[in-house]
Amino acid sequence: MGRAIDRLKSAVAMKPSRKAVTLPDGSEFEFFSPPITLAQRARAQKQAGTDSASDFALQLLVMVAQDENGQKLFAPGEVAELRNELPASVVESLMLLLVQDAEPEDAEPLDMKSPGSGTAKGQRAAG
Repeated sequence: MGRAIDRLKSAVAMKPSRKAVTLPDGSEFEFFSPPITLAQRARAQKQAGTDSASDFALQLLVMVAQDENGQKLFAPGEVAELRNELPASVVESLMLLLVQDAEPEDAEPLDMKSPGSGTAKGQRAAG
């Protein structure tokens, strides 16, 4: 029997998957992203520099979004433009597609509208 890591790696496809959102003008914006690794998640969180789910997801979007040929769609310097020059609803719809793929199966969905939202595992939300 082979190594466990080899078995795990052969059981998953790291091929980028297609994601698309409908823009306000009715056109479709298509991008591709591979499955998110733990290292990418950690790097995006570090680059975000905050506990904000929105900042994390924005960094993740810039880091992994690519076209059908595997070319990055966004440069790190475009984070400010994505944040300041587009409607939040457009950018959030793109980020949400990635964050949903990046979350562990048992994680609570992130609320992209409020920084630091969600509860820690094992805690109950107030209410």
